[in-house]
Amino acid sequence: MRYLMCFALATLLHAPAWAHDHSDDVGFTIRLYPSLVRVPGYPVYYDPHAPSNYFFYDGLYWVFQGDNWYQSPWYNGPWHAVRPIYVPEYVLRVPVRYYRYPPGYFHGWRADAPPHWGNEWEQQRKGWNEWNRKSVPPPAPLPRYQRNYSGDHYPAPPQQYAIRSEKYGYQPREALTRQQWQAADESHDPKEHGHRHGDDDHGDDRGNGRDKHDD
Repeated sequence: MRYLMCFALATLLHAPAWAHDHSDDVGFTIRLYPSLVRVPGYPVYYDPHAPSNYFFYDGLYWVFQGDNWYQSPWYNGPWHAVRPIYVPEYVLRVPVRYYRYPPGYFHGWRADAPPHWGNEWEQQRKGWNEWNRKSVPPPAPLPRYQRNYSGDHYPAPPQQYAIRSEKYGYQPREALTRQQWQAADESHDPKEHGHRHGDDDHGDDRGNGRDKHDD
């Protein structure tokens, strides 16, 4: 009950940017581009004001809601469910403290450590939380061009593909992210599958990413 009350209060407090939408799989609609801040020491961003567990990593947005993971190349979806085995490890390594609305079973866990994803899952991905913190890859550049699209101007999926192809030259670093990226491309524009978005000079959101905050 406390979790539901907090979720409702946060939704009201952040109404200009976020709204409840029961037609959406993740349970909310984002009206404005989120305020993304880098998780210290990780190539992952999170939104400290979102009434959800909202992240950005390797060119995709990731949401953990209702014990399920979702991803999208655009900040307001459409969202696609992702089985935990296909969620990149750097997303799963994000410490508990950066989950804005963690499920009840997170309580009591160390705030500076990642959630416990279960013995069965961790056996499939042994060593997933053993990594060299001195050689963290740079974060993907934030797709700030999406700030120009909100409300009634938010593009439909086929338009999203065309805009992203023109404005965002980043190519996902991880194989898991590339699979999600390519699946979206195939569903929206099969003829363009395999096109390398970094071969032109459009937009400013290009390169391998730098340590930046989006305030």
